[in-house]
Amino acid sequence: MRVDLHLHSSASDGKLSPAELVQQAAQLGIDIISIADHDSVEGVDPALEAARLYPSLRVVPAVEINTDVPRGEVHILGYFIDHRREELRDKLAALRHSRYGRARGMVAKLQGLGLRVDWGRVLELAAGGAIGRPHVAQALVEAGYVSNAKEAFERYIGRDGPAYVDRVKLTPAEAVQLIVRTGGLAVLAHPAGIPQLEAMLSQLKAVGLVGLEAYYDGYPAETSAWLSELSRNNRLIITGGSDFHGPGSSVDTVLGGIEVPWEQVQRLFAMAWQRSCPGAFPI
Repeated sequence: MRVDLHLHSSASDGKLSPAELVQQAAQLGIDIISIADHDSVEGVDPALEAARLYPSLRVVPAVEINTDVPRGEVHILGYFIDHRREELRDKLAALRHSRYGRARGMVAKLQGLGLRVDWGRVLELAAGGAIGRPHVAQALVEAGYVSNAKEAFERYIGRDGPAYVDRVKLTPAEAVQLIVRTGGLAVLAHPAGIPQLEAMLSQLKAVGLVGLEAYYDGYPAETSAWLSELSRNNRLIITGGSDFHGPGSSVDTVLGGIEVPWEQVQRLFAMAWQRSCPGAFPI
């Protein structure tokens, strides 16, 4: 079976609507996908509805929560969550509201630097989804100030950039606990660059972390092998996904292009079923 457990829709910073994402996955012959938008579950129900047209495709309700650590960010994936749970939706709404103020503050700083970036265009790029720095980066590209999103982050809106604005902070442990309380399974996303990773794994396992994303777009084989060994040593489930954002995004990823060992996929789904996670289904 073909599986992609890390996809983004227009409910956050993806290019495709949830229905379009489902359609593309079905056309590619993918069997299971996970809609894991940044700080949003607004794309889950539309994806589940769209998937009714494709009996061979199943959708895992999920979310990717952005959290803060000193000098960086850590992202936590939550699989099989109860995406309608009020506590989860309220916390994610607060994070998205913070994103809105953060993006507006960045645009104001950019304008103060003499860069004529239009706030209205940033809103158009977000298209009603969870607004984020990639939308500001795209506006900078369109205005001709940078050649691509990577340059926008490096020169202006990265953590050390002159237009960087902080946001409401949630720690990785708090995100894991939120996912656990709302019935899901917490997995550490694209962890290769996280400083003191083993220490963080120990801390997060203590509050409910069950998996590590070892297979990820752009990871060479040796990185995936190292992360897989780290997962086994810490008795964590190995997961993976493309982090697909759609055509024209800043990173050239392929929908369904990451292969994850099938026995690890089975472990994740078996755990969700055994724990009676709200979004669980047998495979």
